[in-house]
Amino acid sequence: MNLLLMNGYGLYVWLSFAFAIMTCLILFLKTKKSLNKVESEYKEEVKKLSAEQIKTLNTEKIPREILTQQVKIK
Repeated sequence: MNLLLMNGYGLYVWLSFAFAIMTCLILFLKTKKSLNKVESEYKEEVKKLSAEQIKTLNTEKIPREILTQQVKIK
């Protein structure tokens, strides 16, 4: 019980932990939402490319990773 109370400072310590965890969770969720939006926009832009541009895009490492991740997610 003393671990939870921490000599009267437990309330402040546990509230601080809760605040930090909630802040990190909110930041994570906002970042994930933003990433999904950008990936969707990227995928839409790729659909508009010509066949030659898509061929070139598939040979590059980073765009290929983004496109394969987009397929795995959905």
